[in-house]
This record gives sequence, C-alpha cells and structure tokens, in this order.
Amino acid sequence: MTVQKILHTADGISTWVGKAFAWLIVVLMLMVVAEVFKRYILNMPTAWIFDASNMLYGTLFMMGGAYALAHDGHVRGDFLYGSMKPRTQAWLDLLLYIAFFLPGICALTWSGWTYFGDSLSIRETTFNATPLPVYPFKFVIPLAGALVLMQGLSEILRCIVCIRTGEWTPRLRDAEEIDVVEQQLSASQHVDAEAAREAIDRAKDIDEVARQRALGEKNV
Repeated sequence: MTVQKILHTADGISTWVGKAFAWLIVVLMLMVVAEVFKRYILNMPTAWIFDASNMLYGTLFMMGGAYALAHDGHVRGDFLYGSMKPRTQAWLDLLLYIAFFLPGICALTWSGWTYFGDSLSIRETTFNATPLPVYPFKFVIPLAGALVLMQGLSEILRCIVCIRTGEWTPRLRDAEEIDVVEQQLSASQHVDAEAAREAIDRAKDIDEVARQRALGEKNV
C-alpha cells in the first residue's frame, strides 16, 4: 500500500464518520421543533429533552473533529504560516503535533475511556423525572479521541512526506460549496439553461482565482 493510499484511507474513514454523524443535526432539529410544539401548543413539556439535546449536540461536535482535521478545516490563528514554504510548514506542523497534539489527544482518549468505564459501572443516568442513560454518551469521548488520533497520525505522516518531497500531498476531496451551487442551479426550474451555465462558470472562475491566490500565498 502506497503512502498516498494510506493517507486517503484515513481521510476516507474520517470523512465517512463525519458525514454519518452530521445527520444528528436533523434529528436535533426535529426534536427541538417537536418539543416547541408540545411545550407551547399542547402545554406538555418533555422532561428529558434538554439532556437529550445536549448529548446529541455534544456527539455531533466531537465526532466531527476528525473530519475537520482531515479536510484542514480547523482555524489557524497565525499570520506567518501562510507565507512559509511547504517544507517549513511541514516541520512546524510536525513539531506541534508531537509536542501538543499527541499528548493532548492521548490523554483525552485514555481519560475518556476511564470516564466511560466509571459511568458504565454504576449505570449512570441523568437527574430528572425521566432519567436517560449517560454512559453511551460518555463512550463518545474515547471514540472521538481515537478517531482524531488516527487522523492526527495520518497528518504526521503527511508532514513527513512533505518534508521529504517539498510538496503537500493532495487531500481526499469532499463536496464543496461550489459543487452545491452547481447542483442547485442545474436543477432549478426558474433559471434557463444558458443563464445557469453562465452563473456556474462565473462561480467556478471566482472559486479558482481564490484557490490560486491562497496557493500562491502558501508557497511564497
């Protein structure tokens, strides 16, 4: 198996998990809408809805971490990184992964597993009129930590490859906003085919200019 295959396999797992758990936002929305209807129209509030919504949102947030890392979606708070050469960026990333990422994520995964074990041993539940089991939610902590750790090891490998070659290896591409725009315009019944095609071409041109500008700044 080639290095690129290994990297794309890790990216693919993180992407699949992120997309699968993204459906929780739909479940969360329906739950909140139903609760609003019951509470304000039927005057029948649900005791467990607050705890359930917190668990769903926490699960959604944590299980999306590996996806964001796989697609370089985490926010960078520096002003110098973008002007560095790829090999310098890779060295900086590698040092930060080793010094901060690995110890932090390993601690999160290990303590999360212990946290889950303690909760499971006492069959921990929420404190309300209709108690909900808490230990399934706490299992998400070590699970999310393990997934982020896997993706982080892949990023470390990507840094090593960049240090050796001087170029970043391509990431596994996911659907982007420009793809959604093209799909919506193509299927629209309110825009004729020629106008839709022109709008898609203009959007692609703008996206490509922005991409090339970002790439140029990154490789300066």
